[in-house]
Amino acid sequence: MSTYHPTPSYAQLRLPSEDLTADMDFFIQIGFRLDKIFPADDPAVAMLSGFDLHLVLDKRVTSPPAVINIITDTPETIANGKKELIAPNGTVFHVLPRTQTLVTPSTQHHFEVRKLSEASSWVIGRAGMLYRDLIPDRLGGSIIASHISIPEGGPVPDMVHYHTIGFQLIFCKRGWVKLVYEDQGPPFILRAGDCVTQPPEIRHRVLEASDHLEVIEIGVPAEHMTTIDHDLELPTTTYRPDRLFQGQRFCHHQVKDAVWEDWRIAGFRFRESGIKEATQGDAAVHVIQPVQALQESPVVSHTTDILFNFVLSGAMRLAAEGQNIQHLAEGDAFVIPPDMKYQFTHISEDLEFLEVALPGSFETMVH
Repeated sequence: MSTYHPTPSYAQLRLPSEDLTADMDFFIQIGFRLDKIFPADDPAVAMLSGFDLHLVLDKRVTSPPAVINIITDTPETIANGKKELIAPNGTVFHVLPRTQTLVTPSTQHHFEVRKLSEASSWVIGRAGMLYRDLIPDRLGGSIIASHISIPEGGPVPDMVHYHTIGFQLIFCKRGWVKLVYEDQGPPFILRAGDCVTQPPEIRHRVLEASDHLEVIEIGVPAEHMTTIDHDLELPTTTYRPDRLFQGQRFCHHQVKDAVWEDWRIAGFRFRESGIKEATQGDAAVHVIQPVQALQESPVVSHTTDILFNFVLSGAMRLAAEGQNIQHLAEGDAFVIPPDMKYQFTHISEDLEFLEVALPGSFETMVH
């Protein structure tokens, strides 16, 4: 007695064809296999498969030709290493690498201020979340900084995923969010003032958020790939807090454990997040406060590539070389290019701001 084994389901992509023979020859030459053809007396339809894709070449189809990406780590074996091919029916093939290569563009330096009071600040993003772009031109693609708000909390419809990225920071400004990370133990709550780094390709998932959640998210470079992991379940059974992900370690800094130290600019103090050590110097993340209300800080400059700041509370004025004086308040962000002289003035006692430096090791000059 035989047992019936149904064929697994699959999808087909239908493509137009005016010259079925020419199209079949082209597709077979680049690596597809002919599976079926009909009718026998005057073939009008050919079914092919290859590269985990099922195609139907159909003389009756009038839709425009498609664009198909062939993803491979051996591009030299396809069409003599050509990166783009065009079939007789107009179908365009791009041969792309299977392994993603992270490319960080050179920073295009300039002074930038983004204010919360700007009417066009917020846009509606995915799942109803509100986004503010804190560096609109991305400094040439080297960084993206977003202020994200979730007005109504609850369970988050997220999946286990990871990012092909150089550096990523999540700083909780208001509310709380429940997260879980690969090899980092059970889910935990990230509260206001806390932050995490998401090392390259660490699997993670957002589980739940409070009403009126606000986070600051930093990503380097600005354009990076997010990949869904359909197989891994979180939390993992292993706990490896010292595991390295492409040279970086997961870091969860909690404000309740903060230790305050004198900052590099006189009159201020900061709390160390541990991110400089976790990223082996790729980034440094500090929260800064004045020791007391100050009329002005020293005039300084810095040597790091990117110095991003976000005002968490309070107010101050920013005087930067060659720029108009900026009145800054909660929700405002600014970027100071290297070697530009700047000074903080009219500093309120309740001022607190986030500073992200990339890379994390640099010098500050007092002028």
